[in-house]
Amino acid sequence: MKPISEVHVAEPGLAVVEVAACDDETAFAVQELLAGRWATATADTTSRAPGEPGVRLRCYLDVRQELGS
Repeated sequence: MKPISEVHVAEPGLAVVEVAACDDETAFAVQELLAGRWATATADTTSRAPGEPGVRLRCYLDVRQELGS
């Protein structure tokens, strides 16, 4: 994965979440839970790191914008 950019964490309330999971389905389920609560820039694909187990997914959150109660 690329390094996290300063712009993604430049203000309080902005967060980068990296999910490590055993498979794509699990990683996307976690992302969906986050996106159901906060404004989220979601990922379309996961990545695999050679020699590391499972898949990785990165999404970007703005926790200042709560979507549900």
